[in-house]
Amino acid sequence: MAKRWGWLVAGLLPLVALAATPAQEKAFVDAYKQAYESKDAKGLHALLYTKGADPQALEFYKMMTTDGMGGKLGSIALEPLSADDKSKAMAAMPGPGGKSFRLTLAPVKKLVIKRTTKDASGSSSSTSQVFVAEADGKLVIPVPGPAK
Repeated sequence: MAKRWGWLVAGLLPLVALAATPAQEKAFVDAYKQAYESKDAKGLHALLYTKGADPQALEFYKMMTTDGMGGKLGSIALEPLSADDKSKAMAAMPGPGGKSFRLTLAPVKKLVIKRTTKDASGSSSSTSQVFVAEADGKLVIPVPGPAK
């Protein structure tokens, strides 16, 4: 299922400017980092914007946010969207079962998370990103819903 939704995480981005303050951005990043490193699934899930979300997409996003939970993050930051990101934001994308999906809110930034894992077998690193939007005066991770 993760492969089916990966396109959505990577392909849908916003066309509007972020109005959040630097303090709000820092609070969002800090909340994500603290919940992730302390294995607080409820804290991570509280950052999801679920209004209008597709149930399958919501389950995928819950799984995605808790993947590797408890590990140490190498870096985590909110970054601006590229022009290419913005151009892809308007397109509805096909999802499971032939349905079309869009994010329920237009993202305004992306949260870029870098992890490095070391064990007896060696080390590995990964980078993931998730889109961030603003709703009701706070930053959230919008979950896709049916395209209208």
